[in-house]
Amino acid sequence: MKAEPSTFNRPVRDFLTWARIEAGLAPATLDAYGRDLAELVDFLERSDVRSISDVGLDHLAEHLRGLSRERGLEPSSITRHLATIRVFFRWLTANDRITKDPARLLERPHRWRRVPGVMSPREMRSLVEAPSPDQGGLWVRDRAILELMYAAGLRASEVGAMRLDEFHEELASVTVTGKGSKQRIVPIGDPAMHWTLKYLQELRPHLVRFDDGRDRQRLLLSFSGRPLERVAIWQIVRKYARVAGLEDVHPHKLRHSFATHLLVGGADLRVVQELLGHADIGTTQIYTHVDRGQLREVVKSHHPRP
Repeated sequence: MKAEPSTFNRPVRDFLTWARIEAGLAPATLDAYGRDLAELVDFLERSDVRSISDVGLDHLAEHLRGLSRERGLEPSSITRHLATIRVFFRWLTANDRITKDPARLLERPHRWRRVPGVMSPREMRSLVEAPSPDQGGLWVRDRAILELMYAAGLRASEVGAMRLDEFHEELASVTVTGKGSKQRIVPIGDPAMHWTLKYLQELRPHLVRFDDGRDRQRLLLSFSGRPLERVAIWQIVRKYARVAGLEDVHPHKLRHSFATHLLVGGADLRVVQELLGHADIGTTQIYTHVDRGQLREVVKSHHPRP
């Protein structure tokens, strides 16, 4: 007999309310928690678990195995699901919703990650140069978006959320608000500066044609004068990847390429960590898969005794 949805919906709803109001978690984190718990609830209901107090370690372990075996999720995504489950059941236990925490013995997957896809410098150049007048009236904005993402290693959400006052012409840099609302300042090169200024001078004034504050002082705007959402950034990147004849390109691939190209060029790993906004240098180390021949050239160029 399938469990009634309300059996699980109440504790999930109460947990998400606590996370939003008392813990003050970011909207993106709340969305991730909500999605992860919805998948867990779906699994529990299909497994005929009747209530949250009936959930055992075996149920949770089987759910996580299914995410890998049936869904083919990346280890990093499974680790996020695990973190959500742990926080949820810890909260349930602390608030006397259950008497025993079934998630406390769940083991963290080994911290291996699939090597991220990286474009070559030539492919990156063809991508950022793909916007042209033939692509519509917003092509200058799109060129600025691509240049900024590659120049500063920005996530789609970060470039979309950037405000006008976070673009610093005099310092040739941008202030980036990343995960957990942590800010970092990232220098940008001449191409990103040139196209962003061109967009600000020639196009943005025409997009801000309403005085209702809909632009929210964001740097990059849609045709309607509203901030660009994360999904729109994805669509823009995919569009110009097709124009450039590139396959399997997404916003994070620009970020991967930014980090890898810096390391190939001889940048220090901890500098790249700061530029990417990684709290853990272990996250940055996934980019050290760069070609060994290139690394040898970097050593010869930068080591005092090559």
